[in-house]
Amino acid sequence: MGRLIVFEGIDGSGKSTQFKMLCRRLEAEGRAFLRLVFPQYSEPSSAPLRMYLAGEFGSRPEDVNAYAASTFFAVDRFASYKKVWKDYYQGGGIVLSDRYTTSNAVHQASKLPAGEREEFFAWLEHFEYTLLGLPKPDAVIYMDVPVDTAVEQLRKREGATNTKGDIHETDIEYLRKCHECARAAAEYYKWTRIDCIKNGRMRTVEDIHEEIYNFLKEVL
Repeated sequence: MGRLIVFEGIDGSGKSTQFKMLCRRLEAEGRAFLRLVFPQYSEPSSAPLRMYLAGEFGSRPEDVNAYAASTFFAVDRFASYKKVWKDYYQGGGIVLSDRYTTSNAVHQASKLPAGEREEFFAWLEHFEYTLLGLPKPDAVIYMDVPVDTAVEQLRKREGATNTKGDIHETDIEYLRKCHECARAAAEYYKWTRIDCIKNGRMRTVEDIHEEIYNFLKEVL
């Protein structure tokens, strides 16, 4: 088998920026790898999750329960695995992914009471890795950023692109719950936590990148 490296974090955490920086560095080093970004919004497999995020099943994330919503995202990943990267991965290739099964743990567990989240984490692991047969990541890089900082980054992005966030990105209380769940999931699944704040200030993207790169050198 190959190696599967996943970048995870709440919306606005900077995970996509760090994902792109690592991809560029590996390309410059001449390393062969495959990059994935989930959800696959341009693929037919993402239709239910696009409807969900657009608010067609309800204007609040809680309008679709954690288990139902998880299946929308899981099917999209299953289609990608079967159609795009299964052979490459099983042949020993390196796969880097911006989001993965891990995102269900962050975003959907937040809909549940705190006392039910570990049960959901266990269900999710069995559902995606055993029943659907998706590969487990070899490493998950969890970008830990305070919610207020993440929201600030989201609003800047919306202003720069003249877009509006989906029902996840515009619900601040939901994002706070996601942050709480992300920390719980990181501990439960033993993810690698990257603290993006130092001495009360956001670290530079270059500083964060070097920490990630130095950690992943051993994994890759």
